[in-house]
Amino acid sequence: MIKRIDRYLFGLILVPLIGTLVVAAMLLVLDRMLRLFDFVVNEGGPVSVVWRMLGNLLPEYLSLGIPIGVMLGILLAFRRLAMSSELDSLLAVGVSYGRLLRVPFLFAVVFAVVNFGIVGWLQPVTRYAYENLRFELRSGALGASIKVGEFADLGGGMTLRVEESRKGGADLRGLFVRAVARDKDGKIGQTIAATAARGTFLATDDPEYILLRLQDGTLVHSPAPGSTPRVLAFAQHDLPIRLPEMAAFRKRGEGNLEAVLPELLHTMLHSESAAERRGASATFHRRIIQCLVMFTLPFLALAMAVPPKRSTSALGVFLSIIALVTFHKFTEYGERMGQLGRIDPVLAQWVPFVLFMGGSLWLYHVLGRPGGQPIGALDRWFGKITAFVSGIAGKLVKRQRWSDDVLSAG
Repeated sequence: MIKRIDRYLFGLILVPLIGTLVVAAMLLVLDRMLRLFDFVVNEGGPVSVVWRMLGNLLPEYLSLGIPIGVMLGILLAFRRLAMSSELDSLLAVGVSYGRLLRVPFLFAVVFAVVNFGIVGWLQPVTRYAYENLRFELRSGALGASIKVGEFADLGGGMTLRVEESRKGGADLRGLFVRAVARDKDGKIGQTIAATAARGTFLATDDPEYILLRLQDGTLVHSPAPGSTPRVLAFAQHDLPIRLPEMAAFRKRGEGNLEAVLPELLHTMLHSESAAERRGASATFHRRIIQCLVMFTLPFLALAMAVPPKRSTSALGVFLSIIALVTFHKFTEYGERMGQLGRIDPVLAQWVPFVLFMGGSLWLYHVLGRPGGQPIGALDRWFGKITAFVSGIAGKLVKRQRWSDDVLSAG
């Protein structure tokens, strides 16, 4: 029977956990996605870069999305048991709350290990990859120097203008190209100007050059200033373009966000700079807290999942989300203050964690007592506030209707 209960709880938790995790990750990414689209469009880069940048930011959002998903998965599962009176039946046959938490703790352990890998190693590496993509966009290494509808200087006296870009920059339409050759003294030599209906960039064996292939266009060649130009129509014409020299991107590890846990620990113990030791300590302890908080979520979720008797209020769901997000913001603030030296970096992380864990255990303790209702008082106050607001709204509606009736009668 116990194994059947465990399998039943596993199924109840798994579905909302996965759904909540996906929804939370999408909501966290949505705001950044709009800003990234705006950034990439302004830099003239291909739209496909947005998805690569979002992929590199996803581990950062999962560090918060995973705790929210685990907590809501457990909470919604036990709320369903409580609303259908199955929880009362299990307690009546001798299955305690502690025994019911075995499966939720299994999820907590698994996702704590996953979160440890994400915040400890994956997130710093993907953060560096994200900054690398931003650098390449701004430097033009991704073709961002060519903006639709603007004249782009490709270096070597070559200017390009594109009317339309399709397929992420692979299919260019309405091209104008002008190349001017100069001698050693800087005097203008031959000039080539071309227009083409279509064009595309092709790689070559020489990494310093790319090929601009033009199709269905006209070319005007002037051997020297003042000479008679020659006009040619072509079906296909290739122009070699020398790539500008790009500055190399910096190495990973600039700042604590790009340092993995062993690197942070090494900085904490061996750095000669007190500021570096303090910053590494703040980031290191916060990442450890992000993993340990997973073991407090089953207690908080269970306490918030069980509504007061004869109540169907979902207040516990909202309070649990507010509590977890507030704790996350407190640790972020503590990390920044610890790096600046205004707060001890260890206390800035462990004091909020102890308070959060103590509050979760206290709510669970209240639930375990006979007739315990952890959010009973809050639910009653919430009901009174809701009734008060509804009454005021009803009076305002009646007053508005009375005013309308008076005006219509007049």
